Amino acid sequence: MDSLQERIAGEIALSESPGSTMKKWRELFGISQIELAKYLKISTSTISDYEGNRRASPGVGIIKRLVNALVTIDQQKGGEVIRNLEKFNKEDTKAPFYFIHDFSAPISGTDFARLIDAKIVANPGYLDSMKLFGYTLIDSLRVILEISPNEYPKLFGTTNERAFVFDQVSTGRSPMVVIRVAPIKPRLVVIQNLDQVDKLAIKIAQIEKIPLLTTKLGSDEVKMRLNNI
Repeated sequence: MDSLQERIAGEIALSESPGSTMKKWRELFGISQIELAKYLKISTSTISDYEGNRRASPGVGIIKRLVNALVTIDQQKGGEVIRNLEKFNKEDTKAPFYFIHDFSAPISGTDFARLIDAKIVANPGYLDSMKLFGYTLIDSLRVILEISPNEYPKLFGTTNERAFVFDQVSTGRSPMVVIRVAPIKPRLVVIQNLDQVDKLAIKIAQIEKIPLLTTKLGSDEVKMRLNNI
């Protein structure tokens, strides 16, 4: 296995819920249960049982087969997911002005909002249908002032199926303007400790079809609530 495959296999093997972690990686690769089962020459019910933690924790051999299947299927489709995962290696995302966390299993936008006691400012209709694989906590001022365009993709970690949580925000306009002009977008944006969001920020969220939320929770509390997912 190369480093990426070892990372995926290690996360599954060490997870408290290996089935949920298997499902997370399958969905991150955009591979259906049917597609994976066909490649592995097993039934879809077997895949479903593993992902639902209805079977005993998978052994090393099963995990290796699964990971190899995900990588091979993606390569057959052009390898886009692999390239993104390798490009946004988490070892490069430890700058002090942002913090990245990936969930062990995806959650809906609605559950994410509930966990951080968020108020929905724009686009509530998208929350139920989206799946979030993680979040990035961002010091808004420092990222705007210090990060270069080439470094911006690092904020997404392994996937853009995530929420951006901005701290140190005065009106909400600046982070939404950055998102508006950026080539890739988060699925959801949260602004901390802001009583009234700038109208332009709301307008941008509506144009980009990105749910915009606010929360009164501080960064430490947000981490405490979300890092156990």
